Amino acid sequence: MSRVLLTGATGLVGGELLRLLIDDPCISEIIAPTRRPLPAMRKVINPVEADLTDVLRPLDQPLDQVFCCLGTTLKRAGSKPAFVHVDYTLVVDTALTGRRLGATHMLVVSAHLANSRSPFFYNRVKGEMENSLRQQGWPRLTLIRPSLLLGERDEQRRGESLMAPLFSLLPGNWRAVAARDVARAMWQQAFTPATEPVTVVESAQIPRDQRR
Repeated sequence: MSRVLLTGATGLVGGELLRLLIDDPCISEIIAPTRRPLPAMRKVINPVEADLTDVLRPLDQPLDQVFCCLGTTLKRAGSKPAFVHVDYTLVVDTALTGRRLGATHMLVVSAHLANSRSPFFYNRVKGEMENSLRQQGWPRLTLIRPSLLLGERDEQRRGESLMAPLFSLLPGNWRAVAARDVARAMWQQAFTPATEPVTVVESAQIPRDQRR
């Protein structure tokens, strides 16, 4: 039985992943800190604070695995520093908490074209985040790199809504992917034996559920 930490549980991928973890008999307890309360759910402990770091710091019970689905957009964050706080700082803090509490496997949602040398701000921050996690010396690290995410969000993102039909037709790693498929890929990776310490799952490698 595994005790896990999940950050980003209120997001598109995180919400789908939370349901999978709750239904998994191998998972005994899910620590899911959020900024706004989750509905009461079995197995789920839901600390609530305005800043995720304030929740992570006092955690002291052992963990087996860490799942991170944190992510925002520059528009929603409001500024580049605010974006970096969510997509870099809080992800790194999540991972450091997991290492401190004995977790041996970190799984995180990154992005297609994540690269610390990218000329594009979004991709560069994602790449810097990945590099920081690699440097933490995880026994096992899984990086999931989806393209444009499809799914029903709480808030409307007009740009993504307009691009979704186009990205759904693109080939390879550019093709849009459903949030539920990303969540399922994370869940499957958590219980799939690894041959290397670091596993990178590109967008085209995420199995698509055709039953829609």
